[in-house]
Amino acid sequence: MTKFHLSLLMTILSLSGFAQFRKYSNEFLNIGAGARGLAMGSAQVASVSDGTAGYWNPAGLVGVKDYPEINLMHSEYFAGIGKYDYASVAFPVANNKRAIGITALRFAVDDIMNTLFLVEPDGSINYNNIQAFSSADYAFIFSFAQKLKETENKHIQFGLNAKVIHRSVGKFAKAWGFGLDGGLQIFTGKWKFGIVARDVTTTFNSWSFSFTDEEKQALYLTKNDIPVKSTELTAPRLILGASRDFKISKKLSLLAEANFDLTFDGKRNTIVSADPVSIDPQLGLELNIHNVFYLRGGINNFQQALADGDTLNQKKVWIYQPSVGAGFKIQNVTIDYAFANLANQSNPLFTHVFSLKLDLINDKNKKKK
Repeated sequence: MTKFHLSLLMTILSLSGFAQFRKYSNEFLNIGAGARGLAMGSAQVASVSDGTAGYWNPAGLVGVKDYPEINLMHSEYFAGIGKYDYASVAFPVANNKRAIGITALRFAVDDIMNTLFLVEPDGSINYNNIQAFSSADYAFIFSFAQKLKETENKHIQFGLNAKVIHRSVGKFAKAWGFGLDGGLQIFTGKWKFGIVARDVTTTFNSWSFSFTDEEKQALYLTKNDIPVKSTELTAPRLILGASRDFKISKKLSLLAEANFDLTFDGKRNTIVSADPVSIDPQLGLELNIHNVFYLRGGINNFQQALADGDTLNQKKVWIYQPSVGAGFKIQNVTIDYAFANLANQSNPLFTHVFSLKLDLINDKNKKKK
């Protein structure tokens, strides 16, 4: 059996089983949205106020005012093997007291070689039997946000997400799922607070598998089980955040935010690791220069790992994922960039992320402004 053959089988067979919580189920939904958020270490739930709020915290969609907004992002991982695309559109309604949004996400590995029939029954190798397929994850998020209270010193707003998930592994396996998120933002004085409950109703993926008789025979001869229908459950998680904007001068301000990601599916390799709750902090900074140019940085995903070269004493050290970025805004167009790390500071695996934000201002909107 070739390495490609084994990798394909492990991908498919890992999806089989009975309905159960999986610790890293739908993990593609935790990558992020928009280069701004990724550059700030994913610390967004308190301060986000643009169209990407449909991903980070639906309550922040109320910050989209007067005109619709479009956000687009593309990034590639592992030397272009994995491709991640994000798009969203947000619409303010009810005199800016409400907003609705639609978000689409896709993470995929394309052109995977199917080597199930690479070896003929007589032992010869036939490269013509190799076919390519894609393993892709899709999510469609429908968001609603509402302003609850607005006074001179206090603002309260909430939001809801309904998300539809589709996952496919070539023609072999497909899944459909559904979940709900809820979010809240509270602004009081110079402070902003946010809370997001993701997968609050427990998100599920219902898997189905389709194999031809020849494929089943190949799995049987290689002593692999044939997967059957199953349901994969994603446990709820809670993200708490606080941010504050510090005025440095007339043209400079600094935004600082801290988030705490609480998971409830058992011990994880995080700063606070317990059963059933684990906590992972996320820290981000944004320097605003005259509302035109932005510099950003952040760290997240703190973990314990063996010190480099210390395989004898098994000494562990704390590692984390750093990120930096910048943004530029001119009139109704904002271009953001992030230099993010998928691994950690001791074993870097960086990727470049670009995103575009476009405010759809028409002549009527311009006069209003």
